[in-house]
Amino acid sequence: MMRLRVLAILMLASAILALLPLGAGKAAAAERALVLEIDGAIGPPLADYLVRELRAARPEKVGIVVLRMNTPGGLDTSMRQIISAILASPVPVATYVAPNGARAASAGTYIAYASAIAAMAPGTNIGAATPVQLAGGPLQPSGHARQKEKPETAGEPADAETRKIVNDAVAYIKSLAALTGRNADWAVDAVRSAASLPAAEALSLHVIDVIADDVPDLLRKIDGRTVNIAGKPQLLATAGLDVTTVPPDWRTELFGLVTNPNVAFILMLIGVYGLILEFFNPGAVAPGLIGAISLLVALYALALLPISYAGAALVLLGVALMVAEAHIGAFGALGVGGIAAFVIGALMMFPAQAPGFTLSIGVIVGAAIGSAALLIVVLAALLRSRKQPVVTGSEALVGAEGETVAWEGSEGRVRVKGEIWRARASASFAVGSRVRVVARDGLVLRVEPIGSA
Repeated sequence: MMRLRVLAILMLASAILALLPLGAGKAAAAERALVLEIDGAIGPPLADYLVRELRAARPEKVGIVVLRMNTPGGLDTSMRQIISAILASPVPVATYVAPNGARAASAGTYIAYASAIAAMAPGTNIGAATPVQLAGGPLQPSGHARQKEKPETAGEPADAETRKIVNDAVAYIKSLAALTGRNADWAVDAVRSAASLPAAEALSLHVIDVIADDVPDLLRKIDGRTVNIAGKPQLLATAGLDVTTVPPDWRTELFGLVTNPNVAFILMLIGVYGLILEFFNPGAVAPGLIGAISLLVALYALALLPISYAGAALVLLGVALMVAEAHIGAFGALGVGGIAAFVIGALMMFPAQAPGFTLSIGVIVGAAIGSAALLIVVLAALLRSRKQPVVTGSEALVGAEGETVAWEGSEGRVRVKGEIWRARASASFAVGSRVRVVARDGLVLRVEPIGSA
């Protein structure tokens, strides 16, 4: 009997000990879903924001990270930084293309393929993942160009450089599809032929995992699914998670403003003109200080953006020609050439193929008009200064009026412009007589009485 009691106590203790880890795990279970926003072109500011938040997410606090996406694409380097952070995250990541009417084009397609869960809202689309060669045109050659080339595989670009870039993108998205078990054939088509799909077709082709109306609906629909995280299967428990949205902070907003091509371009012009004004007017301080700060910030932004250095050089050449026109006065030839170089360089500086990183035509026109107006103002000031009488040197004394302060015979002293000069004349003057300077011989003035012929 005693043995039975001891055995019963041991079994009860074992049961309690077996339940303790379960109770502790449940208490430590994550209680929230973290929502991060991808709205607009994918560039360095957005990559910095997403990488920081993904690295800060901890499994004991965050059950899943949802990337709510609406993007036309972006820069390859920024996209790969985000994907590396997604693949390294211990917390499952779901890419959700939303709201209705949103898209996950180009870089957004790669990010969706890298995520443990890919979802879309109704009325959205995904695809068009062909990489773009920023130094030239789109990577896919035109139909006219293809007719001139030798027969080639359908979807294969003609030149070797383009094939290398496209094949690299194909291999990359196929590797992501293999990790997440999604449709690799369509992914290749999206890269080679810029194919795009609406939400319903993307679900039927297994490009995405679910269609959801909003984030709570997404969490309910993916609850209980098994995904691979760091090579290990993990069961999702998302139905009861609280939704916490973490928008980009002030640092990301400021970073995004500075790296906006329009802002970077304007800062570059402010910097160049500020330093020029300081150079021609030493001691003004303010133009040089503002110009130096603006130029440094602009150079930092331009180093992160896809720019054409030939276009940037033309812009600077145009500014130099306009400044030369203002100081040399080549009857407008240098000024017209400078404005032309400025506009052409600005159009070339930011390639039109980079989604979200193009220069506004309005900014180009406004900057060109502003530069031309500044040139006209400076030229007008120079013309006015040339028409004004000379106010210093020997020439300024000729024609000036004064009065005699002492005189004897044909020589004496006169006061002209507040200074006392020795003077000579062909006549004799009384002290206080008004005279006019007609010439200067060294330190002696030749004068005549006012009113003489």
